[in-house]
Amino acid sequence: MENSKKMAKLAYQALEEKKGEDIQVIEIKDISIIADYFIIANGTNASQVDTLVDNVQEKLGQHGFKPNRIEGVRSASWILMDYGDLVVHVFSKEDRLFYNLERIWRDGKTISKEELES
Repeated sequence: MENSKKMAKLAYQALEEKKGEDIQVIEIKDISIIADYFIIANGTNASQVDTLVDNVQEKLGQHGFKPNRIEGVRSASWILMDYGDLVVHVFSKEDRLFYNLERIWRDGKTISKEELES
C-alpha cells in the first residue's frame, strides 16, 4: 500500500506540473482487486494528453516504477497507464465526459491532494 500511495502522489504531481485538468484520485482497494488507486485527469488537446502521459512515465520512472503496460497511445483521447497498484487514466476532455469513470467508480473513496501528501 505504501508504494501505491507513493506512486499516486508522484503521478498526481506529474499531472499537475503539466497543467492536467480536474485531477481526481480514487482509492478503490476496498472495492476492487484491480488496483489500490485510480487517477483520472484530462488535457485540453492531443498534444497536452501526450505531454501528461510522458511526464507521468518520466517521474515514476525516476523513482524506479515502470508501467506494466500503456494502452491507447495512438489515439491520444484516452490513455491508460497500468502500474499494477496504480492505474492512471488520461483523457481528452470530450472522452472523459463520455466515459465518466468517476460515476462508474463512485463507490471508491475520493482522495484529496492533501491526503496523498500525508
